[in-house]
Amino acid sequence: MNRNPDGTSPSPLRFGYGTNGLADLRLDDALGLLADLGYDGVGLTLDHMHLDPLAPDLAACTRRVSHRLDALGLGVTVETGARYVLDPRRKHGPSLLDPDPDDRARRVGLLVRAVEVAADLGAHAVHCFSGLLPDGTDEDTAWKRLAETLAPVLDAAATAGVPLAVEPEPGHLLATLADFHHLRRTLGDPEPLGLTLDIGHCQCLEPLSPADCVRDAAPWLRHVQIEDMRRGVHEHLPFGDGEIDFPPVLAALASTGYRGLTVVELPRHSHAGPHFAARSLPFLHAAARTAAAADTTGAAPVPAPPPGDPSATPEGSSTP
Repeated sequence: MNRNPDGTSPSPLRFGYGTNGLADLRLDDALGLLADLGYDGVGLTLDHMHLDPLAPDLAACTRRVSHRLDALGLGVTVETGARYVLDPRRKHGPSLLDPDPDDRARRVGLLVRAVEVAADLGAHAVHCFSGLLPDGTDEDTAWKRLAETLAPVLDAAATAGVPLAVEPEPGHLLATLADFHHLRRTLGDPEPLGLTLDIGHCQCLEPLSPADCVRDAAPWLRHVQIEDMRRGVHEHLPFGDGEIDFPPVLAALASTGYRGLTVVELPRHSHAGPHFAARSLPFLHAAARTAAAADTTGAAPVPAPPPGDPSATPEGSSTP
């Protein structure tokens, strides 16, 4: 393997930036910015301003975006966390857990369409999440709904050859890694079902450190989001403004063999998106160099993944 000038090994990690943090830019401009800054790819949130999934000319728009990504040399993952793309009055509504079956079907339709877009773009995964537990719905009913509504999405993912990467989201029904394993077992561990791991969420509420979360999640890891965060506070922060020690996290990611995108997730910083995009990549590269140097010198070695199935973690949901 070739070495960097300082003698360290080049990082195998590929960094991207989420378009939900560049919402004030046209998509073409956002992609050009990320390529100019040196990013390897983009986390593309399907939304009204960036590849609208409800547009009547979606197929033609997708082809144009695909050509642009190819020309810029950017990889892509498709994200589905747009706040009001389906309902202008309900944030992230309707969800997969909605009491109204027609509303649940609308979310399923969006996710199936996202899988189709991802296949056309050559994306490495499609991201999604469960949604909040609706008022008046018990957890057993909600888990049954989640399994039922995800079934056609997983079928579409299997047909397209694009994994579905479910994200544990603080405050949602599926909030933790333990919850992901509960869903995985409920569905019979289907091959297309993978995990989106948000590093900040690990710091926020998981019992393990973010680096240990990476190692435990490794077999199911299909997408990674990254930002800084504080314990017990679900607030996405620029790097250096929270509590996370990033070199051990990136060392753990590199050791797992994960080669998808690691995407900066700063959705509430679009007002200064170009600034934070420019600031974030040098930070990540420096943290990756620190991790590689520690590995080369033998300092702070990355422990091997523990034996056994991480799904043995007790089930449940813990939110701040």
